[in-house]
Amino acid sequence: MSSVSELPVPSQTIRSLNPEVAGILSKMNRIAIVEDKTVIRAGFEKLVGELDGCVCVGAFATAEEALRSLPALQPDIVIMDIHLPNISGIECTAQLKALLPGVRILMVTVYEDEAKIFSALKAGASGYILKRSGPEEIVEAIEELRRGGAPMTSAIARRVVESFLVKPAGLPADADLSRRELEILECLSRGDSNKKIAQQLSLSSDTVRWHLQRIYDKLHVQGRTEAAVKFLSIQRKPGSTK
Repeated sequence: MSSVSELPVPSQTIRSLNPEVAGILSKMNRIAIVEDKTVIRAGFEKLVGELDGCVCVGAFATAEEALRSLPALQPDIVIMDIHLPNISGIECTAQLKALLPGVRILMVTVYEDEAKIFSALKAGASGYILKRSGPEEIVEAIEELRRGGAPMTSAIARRVVESFLVKPAGLPADADLSRRELEILECLSRGDSNKKIAQQLSLSSDTVRWHLQRIYDKLHVQGRTEAAVKFLSIQRKPGSTK
C-alpha cells in the first residue's frame, strides 16, 4: 500500500523554493508517520499539522514504503507503530537508524510487555508511549523529543526503572524541590497529563507548565519522562518513606 501523503520537501527541494519559504521550512521539525491503520494515521497527520514549528513530510502504511522514501525526506522525528504488516515497526526502526542515525523515533503502540519495550529501545527508539495516551500527551512526547529528551508513558518508564535500576541516583544536591513541585512529580510518576495535574491540584495549565519547567531545571533533565524516572528511582531507594 502506498503512502497516504508525502510532502516532497527534502533538502534539494527546499533549496529550489522561494528563499523565504525555504528558510521557514528548513527551520521546522520534519516529522514522518508509519502506521498501518488509516484512521490513526490520519489522526497523527492532523496532530502534527497543528504543531507550531513542525511539518509532516510523509505518512506511510508499511515499513517497506517508509524505508524506501524516508532517506530522501530526511525526517527529524518518526512516529512509529510496532504492529505493521510484513516488517515490524521494531525492525523498521533498526533499519531506519542504520540509514538515518540522527533520526529520533517515537514508538506509539498498544504493547506494554517488556519484551516489546526493550526490543524497541534496543533497536534505537528514542521514546515509547501507548496509543491510549491522549492527544495532549502525544504532543508533549513530540515536544520532549524536540528538546532532546526520551519520552515514555509513565507506566513504561516505571518498568524501565525497575528493570535497569541497580543503584538509584539521588536528586541533585541543589534540587531544593518545593512541596508543590513534589506533588506535581508524584502526579507525573502516575502518568497524569498536564490537564489532569491541573485539575487535581486546582491549578491552571499554564501554572503546571511553569512548575514543570522549574522541575526540569532543578533536576537537570530534558523532560517529563526523565523527571518521572528520577523521582521513581528515589521512591525505590532503601529507607524511602514512599
